[in-house]
Amino acid sequence: MTVKQLSIPELADACLELGVPGVGLWREPVRSHGVEATAKLVREAGLTVTTLCRGGFLTATDPAERVAALADNRRAVEEAAALGTEVLVLVSGGLPAGSRDLGAARERIADALAELGPYAEQHGVRLAIEPLHPMFAADRCVVSTLTQALDLAERFPAHQVGVTVDTYHIWWDDQAPAQIARAGAGGRIHTFQLADWTTPLPAGVLNGRGQIGDGAIDMREWRGYVEAAGYTGPIEVELFNDALWARNGREVLAETAERFLTHAA
Repeated sequence: MTVKQLSIPELADACLELGVPGVGLWREPVRSHGVEATAKLVREAGLTVTTLCRGGFLTATDPAERVAALADNRRAVEEAAALGTEVLVLVSGGLPAGSRDLGAARERIADALAELGPYAEQHGVRLAIEPLHPMFAADRCVVSTLTQALDLAERFPAHQVGVTVDTYHIWWDDQAPAQIARAGAGGRIHTFQLADWTTPLPAGVLNGRGQIGDGAIDMREWRGYVEAAGYTGPIEVELFNDALWARNGREVLAETAERFLTHAA
């Protein structure tokens, strides 16, 4: 998504040109190109698919909506397996229309994970609950902290359900470092993502993730937390940013790689 202006083939070419060994993919462009075609392309390019994003949106109360959500998440698991990635990132979903009950919404996530965890395991895929910044709690994700994410994940085996550590969403939380250690001790850090927090936030808040080095987050500090917790997996950069999307994608990818080396390596 950092360079969503690139097609899947263009992305693979740019990664090879810049020496980027892996890529986190989103379902929409993968489906547009074709799941099997994408799997073949990245395999032949020698790229590792680090994660697939996203599953989730599991908080609906309407029975038909819940059935549809579970079916879509099973398809997401199958797509992840086809792409050769072990990790499906979950954005849990916001409050259903008319509801103010955060606790009940989180329990419905747990109910869904009880079905999806074993299904993911059968396909060699792990589910990674991603807490989102509290400003998204109403409409996108009722899981706002690593504490809440781990409280859900720990009801299930670590090889089925863990968490996503994303700097953009948790940098403000003084409990997050301790929760990263907790996640690491349980083998539940399934992916680690970087994005910076810049102000003022844009009108479309969702697309306000800053380029590494442009904002308030000390990337090396957070990398230190996850590595101290035992995480040795890929580090992703995931930027939703309209200004970056309006630029040449290859230039943005090159800049992102350079910023990573400067601020996070």
